[in-house]
Amino acid sequence: MAFESGSISCRMFTMPRKLPEDVVERFAKDAAPPLETIAEGEVKGWVTGRHLLDRNITEETAYYGGYLRLSLRLAEKKVPQSLLRAECRMEELAVMAAEDKPFLKSQQRAEIRKSVHERLLPSMPPQLKAMPFICRPESRYLYASALSAKQSDQFASSLGSTLGFNVFPLTPETAAAERKKVDARDWSGTSFTPDLEDNEMESQPGREFLTWLWFVAEAQEGTIYLEEQGQVHVLIEGPLTFVHEGNGAHISVLRQGEPVNSAEARTCLLSGKKLKSAKVTFAIGEENWKVTLDADEFVLRGLTVPQSEDHLDPISRFQERMQGLEKFSDMYFGLYDVFMDLRSDSNRWKKTRDAIREWVKSRKGRS
Repeated sequence: MAFESGSISCRMFTMPRKLPEDVVERFAKDAAPPLETIAEGEVKGWVTGRHLLDRNITEETAYYGGYLRLSLRLAEKKVPQSLLRAECRMEELAVMAAEDKPFLKSQQRAEIRKSVHERLLPSMPPQLKAMPFICRPESRYLYASALSAKQSDQFASSLGSTLGFNVFPLTPETAAAERKKVDARDWSGTSFTPDLEDNEMESQPGREFLTWLWFVAEAQEGTIYLEEQGQVHVLIEGPLTFVHEGNGAHISVLRQGEPVNSAEARTCLLSGKKLKSAKVTFAIGEENWKVTLDADEFVLRGLTVPQSEDHLDPISRFQERMQGLEKFSDMYFGLYDVFMDLRSDSNRWKKTRDAIREWVKSRKGRS
């Protein structure tokens, strides 16, 4: 699983309180059903982080390296479309030959399709998908590989049902409410280009944050000081995705060459577009994190965390990776806190906006 090896793609969720003391019993109660009991329709349930068939959720199997590690398993029986079409055609040809007909009416073909589907479905093996998550027992935050909006909703609904209280993905809006008691939906639009006024822009906190990080990376020597972590260095790299819900092309994606220094990037900024996603490198001292950020949802894709060169046992290596992930999230949301403090102070934000406009205007892009 991605939490144990390779790069990490996930999103963070927040809980109104810590995990209940009987958390393992709750997950065991909602364990995934045996595969042989699955009929038609998608069936959800929890399994351990060891593998997708491990329904035996106990104190020993639910925890790994001090972290709660489980997966929401989704199982569904499906008849492959190619097989269904072939079986239906065989039935249709047989009926046409028996009834001496050159073709069958649509209603008869639909009845054959339904009959064939009902015949084949019981013999189909369930298709399995999983959304693993990890959580430190004493924390109110957890990490889950529920990347899309649909997956996030499924995961939050299932987890909330098991725990007995709602959980929420940490988006720019929910993070503002969680960390600063700020309603980011009240922020008016901000234009980072001298060619457009603020009232011509939509309010997009996440895109403003990521574009502000780019400004810091280029115009302020790429350094931001955080009280807990110290100096954080930021570097923006491509591919870059720009968005502005105005006239003309809404989305621009720059991939080839050096998109950060391209004339196209400057044009995007001047036209009012803001960064929706980008690859970013963060550094604290000798430690580096690389990640592709989705500014709208705060989804992390392909995150690499610092790892020692020591030959560690699997549990120690997992703990090191999770500590790197937690250190990244503390740093990332620490940076977002700095941005929110600026964004919530009208005088400071106006000065910051004007500085960004000057940066946009003076940027030189290579063709």
